[in-house]
Amino acid sequence: MTDAEIIAVGSELLTHDRLDTNSLFLTEQLNALGIEVRRKLIVGDDRARLEAAVRQAVGEMQVVILTGGLGPTEDDVTREAVAAALGRRLIFDPEIFGWIQERFRRIQRPMAENNRQQAYRIDGAQPLPNPRGTACGQWIEHQGRAVILLPGPPGELKPLFIAECIPRLEKLVPPQVIRTRYYRVAGMGESDLDQLIAPVYKKVTNPATTILAGAGDIQVHLRARAASAEEAESLLLQVAPEIEALLGDRIYSRSGDVLEAVIGRRLRELRATLAVAESITGGLIAQRITSVPGASDYFLGGFLVYNDRVKTALLGVDPDLLAAHSAVSEAAAKAMAEGARARTGATYALSITGEAGPESSTGAPPGTVFAGLASPEGTEARKFQFGGDRNRIRALAAQTALDLLRRRIGA
Repeated sequence: MTDAEIIAVGSELLTHDRLDTNSLFLTEQLNALGIEVRRKLIVGDDRARLEAAVRQAVGEMQVVILTGGLGPTEDDVTREAVAAALGRRLIFDPEIFGWIQERFRRIQRPMAENNRQQAYRIDGAQPLPNPRGTACGQWIEHQGRAVILLPGPPGELKPLFIAECIPRLEKLVPPQVIRTRYYRVAGMGESDLDQLIAPVYKKVTNPATTILAGAGDIQVHLRARAASAEEAESLLLQVAPEIEALLGDRIYSRSGDVLEAVIGRRLRELRATLAVAESITGGLIAQRITSVPGASDYFLGGFLVYNDRVKTALLGVDPDLLAAHSAVSEAAAKAMAEGARARTGATYALSITGEAGPESSTGAPPGTVFAGLASPEGTEARKFQFGGDRNRIRALAAQTALDLLRRRIGA
């Protein structure tokens, strides 16, 4: 099986405000060819460090891709570092130089002298034409490995990789396929989930299992790699059914869809409508619901009722109820949901109230949350206790409320 490493070159990528998005694109393209990306690395504009990184990568991977560092300035060191790592010399290529000159003629700009250094290629490399820039890519086959140099700007890298590299890789790598099963899970923590399914996935190394944790939203990825799609699917069947049985209705998506999209699809099927009443989350639930295209088919609107007086004015929550139980209570959550349903005529109304911290205004411990749901079948409310900072508690509250709705509507 073929493994790959991606090395992103550029000191700017080591700052807080620049992201390496090229590696995401390249990973997707490589996975489609059945090539697994085993490591991603960012190296600053340091020739010695980059040379060492390339030497290590070539010793371990069948495909090594470098992005960036092919420009005309002194800090563009990719060509020199790769040549040194492979023990090859740099040679001036008149054909590449002609491409660069033609590009400057086309855009009617004078060419600076330092652009000449972009015409040097590594001995034995095949130049990869870049019609959108002056940085020519390079393809090198070295001791059974493919070493690929690509320009850094995504607008140049993507079309070049698709046009020049994918056809070469298809000829180079043996037939292989990656198949993945995705499960999105709500209603349990990461450690509890892992304890439940680890006895299943630890029995095999292919497929590989990855668990990704978010605030109340866990993803389980099963990745099988084989010579054919049939074989990969067979490998998945060794573990997937057993994991699905253990997780049961905690699985809300097998396609990667987010919870609000799953809920929206089910509400549309039921021809049902939804309203929300939010306190602790400050509009997070409504924001998530309306982020789904077509949400106006089923979402009527919401109430942002952070203050007790507004809970009474907009939702009709009895002030005596709030005085007796506080706004962070089962009674308040129920009354908020019933008020939202009555005022909008929605089939379902979801409410959320709680203490996000770090201090409490009601006496309830920070992290205390009540979610309410009013429906044709009646009204219910559930209490939850979350840990973490204010943002995490609010995110968990929104996710938990949506999951309460999902279970009620059978999504």
